[in-house]
Amino acid sequence: MIVFLVALLPVLLVNGCNDDSDMPADCSDIYKSGQTVSGIYSISPAGGFPVWVYCQMISEGKDEDKGQWTVIQRRMDGSVNFYRPWNQYKRGFGNVESEYWLGLENMYQLTRNRKYMLRVDLEDFAGRKGFALYSSFSVDCETDGYKLHVSGFKDGGAGDSLTHHNNQKFTTFDKDQDIHEKNCARLYLGAFWYAGCYHANINGVYLWGEDPTIYAIGNVWYTWKNNIAVGMKSISMKIKRVS
Repeated sequence: MIVFLVALLPVLLVNGCNDDSDMPADCSDIYKSGQTVSGIYSISPAGGFPVWVYCQMISEGKDEDKGQWTVIQRRMDGSVNFYRPWNQYKRGFGNVESEYWLGLENMYQLTRNRKYMLRVDLEDFAGRKGFALYSSFSVDCETDGYKLHVSGFKDGGAGDSLTHHNNQKFTTFDKDQDIHEKNCARLYLGAFWYAGCYHANINGVYLWGEDPTIYAIGNVWYTWKNNIAVGMKSISMKIKRVS
């Protein structure tokens, strides 16, 4: 069995906010080239250096959110440890066949010159599903803390747990950039665009459903039952280019 690991970006491409490389291909470009089956493909977020990614080419929903999605984060079975340091969140980690994080630098390279929408898909351990759709998503460069910009929420049953994190820098246990007096990543065993601290902790500990005895450390989406003790069976973040 071939294991597809998230590729690491060369250091020369991750210093500063600007470079002169062309905008790399994403899953929309792959779809337009005639590859219309969902699966693992190679794209080039930084202009020429390949990164493996899962492309969801077809999905249910209205025309505006059907298919051609580039998956940038996925949790599905707890097989990958997401409590990791800054350098790994910057470059990306995991197994594209199951759980992975595409990397903050890759997200910046993808969104710096083109417009993207974001969809967050959730499923709990009872089989209930929902999603949150955002018409605009982008990530700033590293010297700006990989700050998140997200807006234009539309509800697909999951509620809006991400707008709370808009305009926040990314925090890991070894790089505190949140607005809380303590490090939110250390407090809640995750890594995210924390504020003070979160409504979404989707990179937290993979929990098997609800467990109030270990409150708030799980892979949580608060507006799912308005509860930060409920871990999701699966969570994915995916982006799609907006014409």
